[in-house]
Amino acid sequence: MLRRTFLGGAAAAGTAPFLPARSALAQAGRASVLRFVPQSDLTIVDPVTTTAYITRHHALMVFDQLYGLDAQLKPQPQMVEGHTVEDDGKLWTFRLRDGLKFHDGELVRGRDCIASIRRWAQRDSLGQALVARTDAMTTPDDRSFVIRLKRPYGLMLETLAKLGPPALVIMPERLAMTDPAQQIPEVIGSGPFRFNTKERLVGARVVYDRNPDYQPRADGAVSWAAGPKRVHFDRVEWHVMPDPGTAAAALQNGEVDWWENPINDLLPTLQRSPQIVTQLASRLGNLGTAVLNHLYPPFDKPAIRRVVLEALSQEDFMAAAGGDDRKLWRINVGLFTPETPMANDAGLDVLMGVRDIARSKRDLIAAGYKGEPVVLMSASDNPVLGALGEVMNDLLKRLGMNVQYVVSDWGTLVTRRASKAPPDQGGWNIFNTTWTGLDMSNPVGEQVLRCGGQKGFFGWPDIPEIESLREAWIEAPDDAGRRTIARDLQAVAMRQVPYLPTGQYFYRTAYRRDIRDVVEDQFVSWNARREA
Repeated sequence: MLRRTFLGGAAAAGTAPFLPARSALAQAGRASVLRFVPQSDLTIVDPVTTTAYITRHHALMVFDQLYGLDAQLKPQPQMVEGHTVEDDGKLWTFRLRDGLKFHDGELVRGRDCIASIRRWAQRDSLGQALVARTDAMTTPDDRSFVIRLKRPYGLMLETLAKLGPPALVIMPERLAMTDPAQQIPEVIGSGPFRFNTKERLVGARVVYDRNPDYQPRADGAVSWAAGPKRVHFDRVEWHVMPDPGTAAAALQNGEVDWWENPINDLLPTLQRSPQIVTQLASRLGNLGTAVLNHLYPPFDKPAIRRVVLEALSQEDFMAAAGGDDRKLWRINVGLFTPETPMANDAGLDVLMGVRDIARSKRDLIAAGYKGEPVVLMSASDNPVLGALGEVMNDLLKRLGMNVQYVVSDWGTLVTRRASKAPPDQGGWNIFNTTWTGLDMSNPVGEQVLRCGGQKGFFGWPDIPEIESLREAWIEAPDDAGRRTIARDLQAVAMRQVPYLPTGQYFYRTAYRRDIRDVVEDQFVSWNARREA
């Protein structure tokens, strides 16, 4: 079983400060500044063009949503004041809250919402499902917009509250008219913070300033992305750290206030500090996936994908991601997040058998592997993704594959994964990534299960049977019907292998004890405050 030995140096790093020493003036203003260590650098600022979580975190700072998803997975009004439903569920009218303004001073209008929905829907499964059922979207006045459906759509509010990347956020119409394959030319939202472009240092720092014009909802409970977004800091700084050891030292020294994702190996050290609080980052955990490029050999062949699935050990992957504490990871995990309604055991026998690498090597050749190079991408600046990449590299080599292991920062990987070029011309074959349990809880929100070919997720799997079952899931009249379809879907996926499931793991987030009221299960800066 591989362990994260390559992290040893980082875990043992010295405690020299990463940030410059604070001046007396900086110390005096400390109460109004929140310093946060994100999972990686922010390289893409447009939330529609990527599913990277760091960009989703950024989007929730700058933009706002029509509805906010709460901890019970229920959509709650956010920018919307309320809505009405008529004509047997086919006519939805939404009214915006009064006083909503973009950062450039322009009022938020109904046509901004429609343009934002249309642009986002071109890149999201739920959005595509909505648009396919929509007859027209209109704006009777500046504070309203109307969606007229061809037939009822039971997931309307869940769609408008989409939180997982790409999250549905509202931007000015002029920006929302940008081709969704291109990044927006400027970052203008109506959310609680403004993006400070002048102070952004690529690879080192991202800065957000409090939006003085933001008006939080007057009612509701703060829960996930729902409720009043009250801001208690004038400025939020994201500081990108070179390694986990430096981040740990900065948190212990009080140079930063909050570290998004400390590696589990460092938790005992952090938890011994009386000035640091750790809490479970998400009760739904994270699910690991290995994304396969279906356009080129060898993973264009279902038989080869199946052999790799049969050979992989989820225990190896999750021990690398979650560490030695077995309570922090699970194996024998299929398509859907354990302990959520769609989770099931259909087809999971493929994950539970005895691994026989010698047999798998023979099966791989029989399945048609001819020694083609396999470009495996891995992220150097995300410890968990780096660990998963190491395990995958070892597995593929033991299977006899000709692996070309390409290690880069996450931002570079995200850019390269969009390439449909052949692997030897700047493309790729496989990479590991992880998803929050929320985003893997149903077949429509699950990005890696989009199997519509060129309209599918990166890797562009073309599996019509899966697409038909996803459509049937949307149309199912109740949860009982959806659960039956989810079983059928997982059984097909274990045969066709759109991607490789690598298990579920949990991690904790860590922050200084004087930071209070951190929103649970989300990495957002509203509501959090510093105790005097």
